[in-house]
Amino acid sequence: MKPRIDLIDRRILSELQLDGRLSIVELANRVHLTKTPCTERVRRLERAGVIKGYKAELDPKLLDCGFVIVVQVSLTQTSDNALEKFNEAVLRIPEIRSCYMLAGQFEYMLTVWTSDITHYRNVLGDQIGKLPGVLQTNSFVAMETVKDDRMVPVNTAI
Repeated sequence: MKPRIDLIDRRILSELQLDGRLSIVELANRVHLTKTPCTERVRRLERAGVIKGYKAELDPKLLDCGFVIVVQVSLTQTSDNALEKFNEAVLRIPEIRSCYMLAGQFEYMLTVWTSDITHYRNVLGDQIGKLPGVLQTNSFVAMETVKDDRMVPVNTAI
């Protein structure tokens, strides 16, 4: 069941996306609540699964994974079993940061983060190319990251 989310909940979510380390007092001030009702709302949003967790935002370049490649993947077959096997195998490759199943000329689009082209070549040959059912891959090296926003758009103007 989809949780009911009102305007105050949306403001809380928006603020926490900007800074997940806000104290409950600061969060309450920003959304114009007192501490107790704000705490109750955050806990309700956590229990409902709307807030899935709290994470630190890291700089990939400083951690030797700032080389970004977008990979189109075509499969030999698209039966439910083939797709499931592919999906399960993708989860085991840490360099694959996102995987989208698509409708169109190819079945999947992957975003891969590596340290450099040599590292990517190894990941492509040793892991991605050996994923179940892979027929063909097309790789596109990102020259520059213009926007990489992981925040969920939260309409706070309702």
